[in-house]
Amino acid sequence: MTKNISIYFTILIIMFNFSCGQEPNDKNEIIVTEELNYEMELVFENKGIIWGLEFLNDNSILATVKSGSIIHYKDGVKKELKGVPEIYLRGQGGLLDIAIHPNFEKNKFIYLSYASEGIEGKGGNTTISRAILNGDTLEELEVLYKGTPDSRKGQHFGGRMEFDNENYLFFSIGDRGNRNVNPQDITIDGGKIYRIKDDGTIPKDNPFYNDGNAKKTIYSYGHRNPQGMFKHPESGKIWTNEHGPRGGDEINIIEKGKNYGWPKITYGINYSGTTITKNKSLPNMEQPLYYWIPSIAPSSFEYISSEIYPDWKGSLLAGALVFKYVERIVLEDDIVVSRSKIAENLGRPRDIKQGPDGYIYVSIENKGVYKIMPNK
Repeated sequence: MTKNISIYFTILIIMFNFSCGQEPNDKNEIIVTEELNYEMELVFENKGIIWGLEFLNDNSILATVKSGSIIHYKDGVKKELKGVPEIYLRGQGGLLDIAIHPNFEKNKFIYLSYASEGIEGKGGNTTISRAILNGDTLEELEVLYKGTPDSRKGQHFGGRMEFDNENYLFFSIGDRGNRNVNPQDITIDGGKIYRIKDDGTIPKDNPFYNDGNAKKTIYSYGHRNPQGMFKHPESGKIWTNEHGPRGGDEINIIEKGKNYGWPKITYGINYSGTTITKNKSLPNMEQPLYYWIPSIAPSSFEYISSEIYPDWKGSLLAGALVFKYVERIVLEDDIVVSRSKIAENLGRPRDIKQGPDGYIYVSIENKGVYKIMPNK
């Protein structure tokens, strides 16, 4: 027991029903509590939507603004990067996530996900690019992948990125509002998790590499709109969360070649209240590790490994766009056993990252970036 073991007290707020993926038909009550004894410290202000956060080794922050700019914040000074690609700004699409190469100190590679326009008038789709960061300028920008076909729909661009232990880049593209076609069809983009090498080439052990009709970059399919992703520090596996419709947001551990079911199976319903499907499970389709009812609209995902928050270490954090708080999720043997609220009513949390300094940083839409400071 550390001296800080009692830092965080909890009080009962509300109760939600849940099921976990291992026993999807069992209903259990889980108590959602409120975390106390911490402060949200404003690091820097921004009136836009900071969609993605990344840290350089000096703990300076790179922050993507959905409207099309990248902020570099260091030692109290904000600068905008030059050389940002042209952005297709429509609905949920814009400048999305940012990631640095695991060997960034040597190669200076920065990765961006964003919506880009294709043939004029046809709309846009999610794009993954790589560039070299030279000072405050992006140089030698190259597109590594662009989803097709372009669409004028403004929904479900996905856009999260994460490197695994082998330096393969995983990224998501949502179903682009075409749920009846894209997620279950491996010959087209949308509703998928993808895996490429750091230069954009395709690993030959991708699950559909030898399928002549398939998109060879696909790693898993049957997804709706994954906007949270992290690499588990112990297993090395990629974990995601994704937006469901009305109910049925999911946590998934991504496995090679697996079908996660959308929209053939779901715990959600249409926004109108009508049924999407009566099927909660089907053969050869994966169950979520956990699903939310009602939806929280999970916007990001992070694993806490920091010693700064001893009572939180090993927990997961997800932004809850609907309810305007950060949710802390505690698991035992990959079963969710508790949930609690952080930063309630501060605003819509868009991204959450643990920095090199061990502190947790949260971007709040139209306000800026905050640091979670535990009270001593």
